[in-house]
Formats: sequence, C-alpha cells, structure tokens
Amino acid sequence: MVTRLTLPGAGRAAAAVRPYGSRTEQCAAAGPGGGFPILEGVTDNPATPAAPVTAPVPATAPNGREAGTGTPASGAAARPARILVVDDDPTVAEVVAGYLTRAGHRVERAADGHAALAAVAAAPPDLIVLDLMLPGIDGLEVCRRLRASGHGTELPVVMLTAKGDEADRILGLELGADDYVTKPFSPRELTLRVQSVLRRSRAAAAPANSAGLLTAGDLSLDPQARRAHRAGRELSLTLREFDLLAFMIRHPATAFGREELMQRVWGWDFGDLSTVTVHVRRLREKIEDDPAAPRLINTVWGVGYRFDPAGASGGVEES
Repeated sequence: MVTRLTLPGAGRAAAAVRPYGSRTEQCAAAGPGGGFPILEGVTDNPATPAAPVTAPVPATAPNGREAGTGTPASGAAARPARILVVDDDPTVAEVVAGYLTRAGHRVERAADGHAALAAVAAAPPDLIVLDLMLPGIDGLEVCRRLRASGHGTELPVVMLTAKGDEADRILGLELGADDYVTKPFSPRELTLRVQSVLRRSRAAAAPANSAGLLTAGDLSLDPQARRAHRAGRELSLTLREFDLLAFMIRHPATAFGREELMQRVWGWDFGDLSTVTVHVRRLREKIEDDPAAPRLINTVWGVGYRFDPAGASGGVEES
C-alpha cells in the first residue's frame, strides 16, 4: 500500500512516494468481526516494540452513534479529508498516517514546526494532527502562530501530548487546540477523535438555513456565517468556542455540568473535563468586561456553568 506524501521543505515542496512498511503492515489485517488492530504501545521511542491487539468495531447504538463514544458511527464519517500529520518520530507518524489513510483520508506529513507552517500556508489542510515535542519550534508555538494567522484561525487541530504533561495540554487548549490525545495512545482512538473533530468542523461549515441570528445584549452570533461580534467588534473565536457560546446563548438561565456540555457541544461521552473549563475561560476573556468577575457566563458551584441574560442588557433573542 502506498500513499503520496508531500513534504514541504525550506522554500519548496518535495513530493515523495513512500510505502507503508513493516510496522504499519502489522495493522493491515482486520481482526475477528471486522475489527481494527490497535497498537496500544505506540510511544515516542521507535525502538519500543508495539504488539498489535485486535479490538472489535464498536457497536452502533439505535441513535446512530457509536456505543460509548457519543459520536456518529464511523460509517457516517465522513467524506475523505486532507490531514497533515506533524511528528518528528517517523514510526509514530507512519502508524498514525496508516490508520488515517485506511479510514479514507489523504495524509501528508511534516517532521518539524517550520515545515508544518509552510505546508499550511501553501495549502491549508482540513485538519492537523500536531505533536507537541518538535525540533525547531514546538507544537504549542505552531498552534499559536496558526491561530494568529489568517489561514489558520479555524483550522481544526488535534494535539499529541505526553501523558504527564497536564500543563502543556491545558496550554494547548488555551491556544486553540480542538482536542488532544496522550501518548502512549491507541491509533484507533486517535482516528475516532480526528473524525469527531472533522464532523463538527464540517457541520459548522454546512449551510444552516434554520439557524437565525443570535443576540444577547451587545453580543451577536451568525451561525450561518460563523461570525461573532461584541459591540460591533468582530470576535476571533475557534470552532469550539463559537459552538459553546451559541449553545449557551440558546439555553439562557440554565445550569449545565461540564459532562453535559462535553456531550452536547463536543459530542463526546468521554474525555478530560478540563477541556470544557479551558474553553469557558477563553470565552470569558473574549466576551466579558472583567473575566475575573464574569456577568455573562457564571459558575454554578457544584454544577457547572450558566449563561445569564441579565448580564447582557437587552436579553437574548433569536431571529
């Protein structure tokens, strides 16, 4: 099995055809019941052997979502996407690229931060899988530059982080990452998370004729155009930030726990709840007069968060 990989260099792009070799070929055969083998032992050390473990494809619940995941079944996934995998470990990059390719996506690879930024500037992909530990400039700086640039503001980013680096995970989310997976990881779990982020991104980009303009005081959101303004000034919101704010404006004066927000906004039945906490904090920094004393998104102790229309003069309207 081969795939064409475009590897951006300094000032030019070099095309290479690379076969997926021995490590990835271990993943090629489907297990009993059509399951995908999982390389549970993928680590940052290429010398570490990774034994394939066969796991069945999750059953599909009656609502068309994968049991236990809260996301649409993988059969609904999705048309192929162009995904950029950024990792300086060739073994990890090869395994990840192999799984994403078998999921039907087109995969390109970059081995460092500069190459990743050059690739995005030349032709923005549909999503980036971005390792934090990169030579030159690290993944956090790559994410920061993407969010600060015109072509990377809403580009979905899934980060790969070391298991114990909670501070880096939080910082990655604060810089605008949409999700993260910790190493060592199951490539199949990564594939499911990538597809979940892609579905959310595509749903956001699809026309929504029934979605009217949302207003709460001097806040206004246009779900069709995916644009948000406060007091006439456009806000720079990531994909998840926009969805979270729209959800809360549509449900004013209602307290939601972090688990429920993760299910209803992210579409996940599992995950690190600090993801919700970080996104709420980022939203407050963008919409509150004083983020330390919020009047719009208030903390309900022991429960979660509530959007208070009283904090937005004029109340909430949907036209």
